[in-house]
Amino acid sequence: MERDVVQSDLDPQKDDLPLLSNTNHMLVRHYVLDLSVYFQRKVVSGSIVLFLEPFLIGSPESQVSPASHKGQDSTLSASNLLDKVAVGVPRDAPHQDEESISGDVQFYKSEDLLWKEESDDFTLVLDCCDLHVSRVEEVDVTSVSDMRGLLEGCEVDLDKGDLSSDLVQRLVSLPSASWRQQHSLYRQCSCAPAPLGVHPLLFHVDKWSLNIRKIGTRSPLSFPRAIRIYYETKPTGGSVRWTKDQDNRCCVYTMGSPINNRALFPCQEPPIAMSTWQAQIKARSEFVVLLSGENQAKPSEAEPGFYLWDYYVTMPMPASTFSLAVGHWLEARTKSTNPCSESGLTGQDCEANAPSDVHRLNVCSHMDYPCRFALGTATAQAVIPHRVFAPSCLLLSAEATVLHLLPGCLAAAHSVLGVHPFSRLDVLIVPSGFSSLGMASPHIIFLSQSVLSGEKHLCGARLCHEIAHSWFGLAIGARDWTEEWISEGFATYLEDVFWARVQQLGSDEAQELGKLKALLRWRRLHDELQNSEEELQVLRPNKENTGEVSESGASVVKHALNPGKPFMQVHYLKGYFLLKFLAGEVGEESFLDFFRLFVKKYHGHLVLSQDFLQMYLNTFPALKRKGLSLDVIYSDWLDTPAISKWLFERSAVWAQTSLVKEVKEEVAKWIQFSCCCGKGSKRKRAGPKVIFKEVSPEQLVLLLEFLLEESDLGAATLRLLEKTYNLQAQDAEVKHRWCELVVKHKYTPAYGDVERFLIHDQAMGVYLYGELMLYEDPRQQALARRCLELTQDEMDQSARSVVREMIL
Repeated sequence: MERDVVQSDLDPQKDDLPLLSNTNHMLVRHYVLDLSVYFQRKVVSGSIVLFLEPFLIGSPESQVSPASHKGQDSTLSASNLLDKVAVGVPRDAPHQDEESISGDVQFYKSEDLLWKEESDDFTLVLDCCDLHVSRVEEVDVTSVSDMRGLLEGCEVDLDKGDLSSDLVQRLVSLPSASWRQQHSLYRQCSCAPAPLGVHPLLFHVDKWSLNIRKIGTRSPLSFPRAIRIYYETKPTGGSVRWTKDQDNRCCVYTMGSPINNRALFPCQEPPIAMSTWQAQIKARSEFVVLLSGENQAKPSEAEPGFYLWDYYVTMPMPASTFSLAVGHWLEARTKSTNPCSESGLTGQDCEANAPSDVHRLNVCSHMDYPCRFALGTATAQAVIPHRVFAPSCLLLSAEATVLHLLPGCLAAAHSVLGVHPFSRLDVLIVPSGFSSLGMASPHIIFLSQSVLSGEKHLCGARLCHEIAHSWFGLAIGARDWTEEWISEGFATYLEDVFWARVQQLGSDEAQELGKLKALLRWRRLHDELQNSEEELQVLRPNKENTGEVSESGASVVKHALNPGKPFMQVHYLKGYFLLKFLAGEVGEESFLDFFRLFVKKYHGHLVLSQDFLQMYLNTFPALKRKGLSLDVIYSDWLDTPAISKWLFERSAVWAQTSLVKEVKEEVAKWIQFSCCCGKGSKRKRAGPKVIFKEVSPEQLVLLLEFLLEESDLGAATLRLLEKTYNLQAQDAEVKHRWCELVVKHKYTPAYGDVERFLIHDQAMGVYLYGELMLYEDPRQQALARRCLELTQDEMDQSARSVVREMIL
């Protein structure tokens, strides 16, 4: 009854997310999803087959290999065993097509089998939310004739239950060199029937979990190893986003919301539950299906008017990293026939490497899977195969920006960190309601349309940020979800390193630009810490309990459901500054060398803060003699909402750099101009014309932030400011500050700019709604409400709730 213990400890007034899967008892090793997408009903429907393996921590049974677990029956040779096992008749799942569905899903019910909360039977607990589950059943893997090969040369039990468990254990334990055979058998088993004469499994769905039992099964060791779940999503489920693209055509994508994928399929959400998957997605033929799979899927006809898209992964990953997007996407094309040519690279191998490549360099320390870090050909592959997708109205912009920049960003990342963890990459420009600038998943990146406007700096930096997640966030993940800085802080730090190399900046130029960016981030962090709850400002909220779980493996993620949490950047910024501090202690080149060592050791692993920090201290032992220790770093950076003394001191230094001084000089000109154009001034003799210098996009952001500190800027100043820098055509970071100026000074001629920003740049526009309400101007409040009405169908649900709180 561990599930009940965890739930009873949850305070309903808190905003923690429960992870209820009992991963210390049973692990999902592989998922096979067979799903259909129905846009009329806004549901994804079908089945998922889970291949399970007992995982008993601290139990005497954990010392027994599941594959060697025997019953009391006599054994037979493998050559004639399967012939003696009754083979069930395949039974298809309930067939549903778009046109024929007019009511609720057909549910299988067994009235004589009633769920009881108190039971001595083992309960498999999966994370699940907003799903209609109709049936759960065992899968008779013994009916798959090709499974016979797994028994060659072995003596096995006659008992069919033990045989099924033994077969699945042999299947999940196949070595990585046999991954193709393994995936073929997974697929065949997923189509196998339920055992003849066996009742469906008992199941119960509550708010956060799906609980499954087999009557009379007391232990995970005797629980079925392959189960099938028939289900469909709900239109309002938090993991799936049904909306319209920029061409006003239907599409759907997964959101990476705080509840991750539990409203897309029943799964084990704790990071430790790393698994592989195969997914067969059926959709109408006019749709393109993109998914976090390592193969470049080609559709096959499922039935007239419908295509099947088949994806897979061979690297075990947390279920939260699974991403799906279905829409009328078009692929951006380049005139170049060599995808490496635009990056300035020559002779690079841009062909995908088969995971079974025999040219292996070393043996990795992670669980066995076909790892690219061990492939000789992958080491030299600076630019992996890549594609860019967008709705038709944004296709040319995607070609000119994303597709042009992507090879260089990939090559820069490779030059810093080495082997790309994933063999290929798709990039998708998602609908305008997407609530962030980007999101990285294995083999696929979602980008906001906001990165397409203005100069290419914002797009390039964001691409570098998301590419960095291939190493930090995906190939190396956080073992405790509360330690987001391990992913976001690292990606923020590395985006500057990668982007400087893409721009081919010299050392001094890169350092100056880095200081300017650091100052901008410091100002953003300082402002956020002044206007947020202290408990949300701590990078390690569980402190010494970080990484701990209950006896069953269940846990909670602190603050994950807090509606303000998705809009905070403290993990990005404080994490970035911690890494900047650590780099400053040893020098950036030595620090990047250490990054490569850390990646080599920990790829394929889940880590905690101390894993990275302890390796850092061990690699640079002189730091310990200077008084730097884990406890000091925890106290100064991770376990407190306070700002370290180092950051206050460094921010003062960054404010004196040459690029910042140039901005201050321009700001002084604007303030002087504003004074000359003050209200009531006819300004007949204005004197010499003011000449404003050209500034970079980063400098322009800082310039506008400085001007935001001025209490009064007249309409003439704002009008000239807009004209001088062509602010309507700048990137979203610049437009955001411009809109803040417009709102603060009630500059009505530019209210159209504010409206366009709120509608088309929702990834950043949510922060502006508060500004609109702050000054209590009826016209601004009406503008905010009108924009919310225009965008509420497209806006991310969590963003919509925050906006409503701001303006209602």
